[in-house]
Amino acid sequence: MVTVYSWPTPNGHKVHILLEECGLPYQVEPVDIGAGAQFDPAFLAISPNNKIPALVDPDGPGGAPISLFESGAILMYLAEKTGRFLPSEPRARWSVLQWLMFQMGGVGPMLGQAHHFRLYAPEPIDYAIERYTREARRIYGVMDQRLVHSAWLAGEDYSIADIAVWPWLRTAERQGVDWSDFPRLKAWFDRIAERPAVQRGLAVLADRRKPLTDEKARALLFGQGPKA
Repeated sequence: MVTVYSWPTPNGHKVHILLEECGLPYQVEPVDIGAGAQFDPAFLAISPNNKIPALVDPDGPGGAPISLFESGAILMYLAEKTGRFLPSEPRARWSVLQWLMFQMGGVGPMLGQAHHFRLYAPEPIDYAIERYTREARRIYGVMDQRLVHSAWLAGEDYSIADIAVWPWLRTAERQGVDWSDFPRLKAWFDRIAERPAVQRGLAVLADRRKPLTDEKARALLFGQGPKA
């Protein structure tokens, strides 16, 4: 049974959802990132970048244990392990991987910055708010236009690309995005939200999530690390 070290964030939910979609048995070890658990030496041993999620599979390649960090790598690993949501045909596979990289390099970082500067920055910085809100809207537009040509982001089949992107769009209004501007993407979003495995994935650790009001938690989350 695989163990996922996680917390109920978009990057955590990606992995929870894929595990539920694949039906792979797993257990969850919560890593309370608001309390600094991501800096625990035992967690750093498997996630040296002190970020969730991380995964340990005792039955890895060749039957030997493997540990992984970075949510995109974990999605690829689980998709290959189960033979689900990542095609083997080369063209279809590369289509999925390019949209997965679009999430890792664009959707997550840019929407995360929009969210941060609009909600959590200690003081408003107009340039940053405008910069990242504009970029969030641009990214939504890229995906909306893509869905003119296919049912799912990478083609005609639901894939890890869709699973990777979807949790990041759950707070569109906090990113300064109006869903009415992106009707195709909103229809895609709603179709995924209806999937039972997605609903089960979102329920993982959901009772642990707390509003981010504590200054110590903010310091830990926003890169300052634990105090010496």
